[in-house]
Amino acid sequence: MINPNLEIAQVGKRILRQQAQSVTDITDKKLQQLIDTLLTIAIEANGVGIAAPQLSQSYRLFVVCSHPNPRYPDAPLMKPTIMINPRLLSHSQEIVKGWEGCLSVPGVRGLVPRYRTIKVEYLDRYGNLHQQELANFVARIFQHELDHLNGILFIDRVENQEDLVPSDLSK
Repeated sequence: MINPNLEIAQVGKRILRQQAQSVTDITDKKLQQLIDTLLTIAIEANGVGIAAPQLSQSYRLFVVCSHPNPRYPDAPLMKPTIMINPRLLSHSQEIVKGWEGCLSVPGVRGLVPRYRTIKVEYLDRYGNLHQQELANFVARIFQHELDHLNGILFIDRVENQEDLVPSDLSK
């Protein structure tokens, strides 16, 4: 069960529409606590990612933690990965539509176009720089979470209203 003292920002909250600020001090104790909280919430909510602005924290920081679950049964299993000051370096020309939901937009799923493959760069929680190529579902998660850092929600990317459907995120 998600800690009831931690409020996930819901659509309509201003912070979800703002550009998050870069992390300048990775060793900051409060930042490290935020990282732990993001990891805990992602696991407890059975989510595949969560960004700091969703906890009303304006930092360029998110967790990607793909795993099979009722909403995404074919998701690949990966270790939860902290991504600080993430950047999209390049992307394929191929765009694919896939279903997305969001803890900040409860009760709705949408068919969202995203790049199939991307090259990204980010710092881990210890300040180590990583570059890697991501594909398919994990690339989708990264792009969804990066949008959160730029004040964009998945519902902004849906191409038409028929691509939005009701959803039960409690599964």
